[in-house]
Amino acid sequence: MTRRRWWALLAAASYLGLGFALWAHAWADGAGTHTLCGCGDPALFLWFFQSPATSVAHLQNPFYSTAMFHPTGINLLDQTSVLGLSVPLIPVTWIFGPVASFNVACTIVPALTAVTMFVVLRRWVRWLPAAYIGGLLFGFSPFVLASLEYGHLMTAALMLLPLILAVLDEILIRQRHSARRAGVVLGLLVFAQFFLSAELLVMVIMLSVFSVAVLVVTASVVDRERLRLLAPHAGAALGVGAVVGGVLLAYPVLFALLGPAHLSGVFWPDIATLDGVTRSLLVDPVPNRTLSVVAAYGGYAGRQLPSGSYLGWWLIALLVGGTAVWFRDRRLWFYGLVLAVCVVCSFDQRTGPWVPARFFAHVPLVDNILPQRFMAVGFLAAAVMVAVIIDRARAGVGAGVPGRLVGVGGALGVGGALGVSAVALAPLAVTLLPDLPFTMEAVVLPRWYATVAPHLPPGRVVLPYPVAFSGIQVSLAWQAVNHMAYSQAGGAGPEGTSQRAGGAAPGFDVLSVLSLGFSLTEPNSTPANLASVNSALRMWKVNTVVIAPEPLGLAVQQGHDPSYAAAYMTAVLGRLPVIQAGAWVWDDVHIGPRSGTAGGVVTDSVLQGCVNAHETKTSAGVVTASMGVPRCVADHLGLADHLGFPKPPTP
Repeated sequence: MTRRRWWALLAAASYLGLGFALWAHAWADGAGTHTLCGCGDPALFLWFFQSPATSVAHLQNPFYSTAMFHPTGINLLDQTSVLGLSVPLIPVTWIFGPVASFNVACTIVPALTAVTMFVVLRRWVRWLPAAYIGGLLFGFSPFVLASLEYGHLMTAALMLLPLILAVLDEILIRQRHSARRAGVVLGLLVFAQFFLSAELLVMVIMLSVFSVAVLVVTASVVDRERLRLLAPHAGAALGVGAVVGGVLLAYPVLFALLGPAHLSGVFWPDIATLDGVTRSLLVDPVPNRTLSVVAAYGGYAGRQLPSGSYLGWWLIALLVGGTAVWFRDRRLWFYGLVLAVCVVCSFDQRTGPWVPARFFAHVPLVDNILPQRFMAVGFLAAAVMVAVIIDRARAGVGAGVPGRLVGVGGALGVGGALGVSAVALAPLAVTLLPDLPFTMEAVVLPRWYATVAPHLPPGRVVLPYPVAFSGIQVSLAWQAVNHMAYSQAGGAGPEGTSQRAGGAAPGFDVLSVLSLGFSLTEPNSTPANLASVNSALRMWKVNTVVIAPEPLGLAVQQGHDPSYAAAYMTAVLGRLPVIQAGAWVWDDVHIGPRSGTAGGVVTDSVLQGCVNAHETKTSAGVVTASMGVPRCVADHLGLADHLGFPKPPTP
C-alpha cells in the first residue's frame, strides 16, 4: 500500500474517532435511547429518520406522509428532511430505531465531510499533513459543530461540497478526463446534494456561477489563449452535468414545487430576515441568537457553542497574512474572494441596504436561503486557503539554507508548517473543546405512548399535548419511536405556523397558547375559542386526544400546564376523559355532545378554580393525571357520564 493511501486510511480513522468523541455520551449511555434531546429540532429529525423507513416498509412514497399534519400531510422534499442520510440508514432504523440511526448519522457526518475535504485537498498540496489540517478544519468547523448541536444535519452534512469543487476544478482547469465523464459525475453529485439540502445546493450553484464568471473574466485578461482552449471542453462538461442533473431531479423538484402538501412563498419569513452574520459573530465566540431561541425550547441541554459563522481573529489574520506573503499564488486570491463573498452574502438584512440578502429576498426560491448558511461554502474556501498556506510554509521556510544543511532546512520547514497549523487550529480548539463532547439526554416517552400508542388500531389520528406546532416538539419523538403507529394533528417545520393552518387557524392559535411552556397566560375559555378548537379537530379528523404528563420528562416538555389543558379539553369536547396509562384520554371524540351543547358554560375562573382545587402532583411537583379536575369541569357543564350526555332533570 502506498504512503498516500496509508495517510488516507489514518486520516479517515482519526476523523471517525473524533466523530465518536463528539457523540461519546450517546454511545456510552445507549445510542438507541439517548441523543441530543427527544424534543426541539432533534425530535423533528428523529421523525424525519423514521418516516421514510415506515414508508418504504409499507411500499409508500417516502417523499410524502400524512402521519404529520393530518389529513393534508407533509411534503418531505419541502422540508429539511435529509433523505440523503435517512434513506441509506433505513436498515439501521428498522433494526435499532430512529434514535440509533440519527446518532449514527451525527457521528459519521463530520468525519465524512473531513475525509472528502482531505482527499480533494491532496490535488492542491504536496505535504499530506497540510491536507489533513484542511480536512479537519472543514469537517469539524464551527459551522458543522453548531449545526450538530441542534441536530441540523442538512447543514452539517457537507461531504459532497468538496467533491463538487473537485469536479468543477477538473472541468474548468485540469481537464484530464472526458467532458462526458466529468459532466455525468457533476450531475450525479448535484442530484445527491438535493437530498441532503436543496438550500445548500442552490447556494452552491449561485456561487459556482459567480466563480466561473470571475475565472472567465480573469482569463480573458491574463491568458486569453488558454481560455480559448479550455472553453469548449468546459462548456460541454457543464452542459452534460446540467442535462444529467436536470433529468434526475425533474421528478423530485416537481414534487417539491407542485406535489401534495407543497409549500409556497418564503418558508421562514421571520428567520430569513434575522438569521445572518454580524461582525461579532464572525470574530467573537458568542452563540447565534436565532439558535438561542431554539435552545430555550429544549433543543439542547448543554452550553451553546459559538455561532456557526465564527472564524476568530487568529484565523482571519492567518488567511490575510498568508495571502500577503504568497501573493503570487492565485489560489489564495481566488478562495479568499470566495470567502469574502460568502461573508458578505451571510449578513442579515438589518446590516444595511447594501447586503445581498435584501436582493435575495425578492428572488423566488432564493428567498428561502438563510443568509448565515453561505458560511458552509465560506469554511470550504477557508480550509483550502489554510491547507495551501501550510503547504507553502513547509516548502518556503528554510528554503534558503545551504545544501549541506538540507536536513536543517527541512526541519525548519516542518516547524514553520506546524506553527501555521497551530495558529489555524489552536484558538478554535481552545474555544470549542470546553463545551464538547455534546450533552445527551434519554428520549423519554410518557407511559401512555410507551404502552398504549404502539397498539392503537389503524386510522387513529391523535392530538397530543403539548402540540408540536407550539414549539415544544416532543410529540414528534414519541411518534417516531412508535414507528408511526398513528397519525397526529399538526407538526413542526415551516408548515407549523398559523398562517398555513387555513380555516383551522383560530383553533391552531388557541392550542399553541394552551401548550406553550413559556406562555404567561392560558387561553380564554370563551365560546368562540372553544368552538374554534372543536372546528380545528374536525378539520384535522382527530379521533383521539391525549394529555400525558411524564414525571421523568423535563418541565418545559410537559407543556404550560397539563392539568389546565385537561380542564380546557373537557370544556372543548363537552365530555369526560378516561385515565389510561397515566394519561387523560378522549377516544372517539366525534361521539357525544360538543362544547356548548351539554347544558352549561365555564369561565376562565371556573377552569382555574378546578385546577387549584383538584390538581394532583408527585412529591417532585410534577402533574399526574386524575379525574378530579375534569369532573369538576363536568359538574359545571352538567355532564352525567364520560360520554358527556347531560344529567337528567332533578325530580
